[in-house]
Amino acid sequence: MDHKRAAFLTLGCKVNFYDTEAMAELFRARGYEIVDFGEFADVYIVNTCTVTNLGGKKSRQALRRAKRLNPNAIVAAAGCYAQTAPEEIEKIPEVNIIIGTDKRKNIVDAVEGYEKGRVLNLVGDIMKVRDFERLGIDGLKNRCRAYIKIQEGCNRFCTYCIIPYARGPVRSREPDDIIDEVRALAKNGFKEVVLTGIHVASYGLDFKTGIGLMDIIKAVSETDGIERIRFSSVEPTVITDSFLEELSGLSKVCRHFHLSLQSGSDRILRAMNRRYTSEEYFSACEKIYSLWPDCAITTDIIAGFPGETEADFEESLDLAKRCKISKIHAFPYSPKKGTPAAAMKGQTDPATKQDRVRRLLELSDKNRRAFFESLLGKGYDVLFERATGGGIYEGHTTNYCTVCVKSDKNIENMVLKTALKEIINEEKIKGELKQLIFQ
Repeated sequence: MDHKRAAFLTLGCKVNFYDTEAMAELFRARGYEIVDFGEFADVYIVNTCTVTNLGGKKSRQALRRAKRLNPNAIVAAAGCYAQTAPEEIEKIPEVNIIIGTDKRKNIVDAVEGYEKGRVLNLVGDIMKVRDFERLGIDGLKNRCRAYIKIQEGCNRFCTYCIIPYARGPVRSREPDDIIDEVRALAKNGFKEVVLTGIHVASYGLDFKTGIGLMDIIKAVSETDGIERIRFSSVEPTVITDSFLEELSGLSKVCRHFHLSLQSGSDRILRAMNRRYTSEEYFSACEKIYSLWPDCAITTDIIAGFPGETEADFEESLDLAKRCKISKIHAFPYSPKKGTPAAAMKGQTDPATKQDRVRRLLELSDKNRRAFFESLLGKGYDVLFERATGGGIYEGHTTNYCTVCVKSDKNIENMVLKTALKEIINEEKIKGELKQLIFQ
């Protein structure tokens, strides 16, 4: 091929998006042009998801669609669905390569060495993998926020979750490697980084050095050019007095915690193998608010877990109210084959699950408006990330509120003091710049 083109489609979580960007960089380094997934390409890679049954369905649809775009293209399935169900994917005639959640650094070699007429299945036993697969991103440009993958895998085995089987055991990235990537991103103009992984709180668990998540946060905070640090979802057990005391001394850490809940019922939490109680969750929120009253706490809640009664569900609603959760990501329970919860008695009917999701989202909207109202009239630093047209720029406060302002100057990738004036909708606030720019 004289002019090679590769296209990617990502399904699922932020970690998958990072992995896709890293694979795209490998193709770019070999001379491929990266094009949109809907365009004609020589290679199509679908980074699949398996968290829900819908994720698997969307993955299969995307793989079939790729071959329709170019019948002669090589179609590869990567990611979690490919890892957990390679035998299902092998039955999809459009698929040529299956690569899973390891050996992705070999994907270009696999594509270029592919022999037509067979399926190349590179999926191995992920539970035996012990090394972090370094898939770095060095070529990102013209963005404000970068995701940095610091660990892979999970050892928690919540009863509803397929991810430990898809991603394998905890593997942490070497600290020097993380900081090298952070410095490269800062050099490229990035001001905000998000430390992400499958279970970031487990960072360092596989090291013998005693290094943990806080050590990485501190090291990143010392990097010149980086002005904001976020990290992805953690459990309430992470929020100890010592953890918060150390965080409070790091001004670059954003005042937003995604504190995973899943259920407000202690009975259901035990059935989920979540390893904390509703009271421990409430206590973690109280500790956060005592330090930062305007901190945003967001969460995930599963509706209709097997055996969940109306009383159990009401406990979830009540706890989300008491904890002043500013946004709830609500999911209907989706039984995944191979997980303990899928075989549990008392499976909830779909209509009940959907009704409970609706009620959670209604509470989320109500809580978010109350949170926004508590911020009006105050001034916050906003990192402006993009122009939306008509002189309007959009960005985020440290507590992750989306703020829109009008400016006759280009303020992309600038952190500016902004007064929060008016609620536009449940997702956005209208702001006004409180400092002169480009004087």
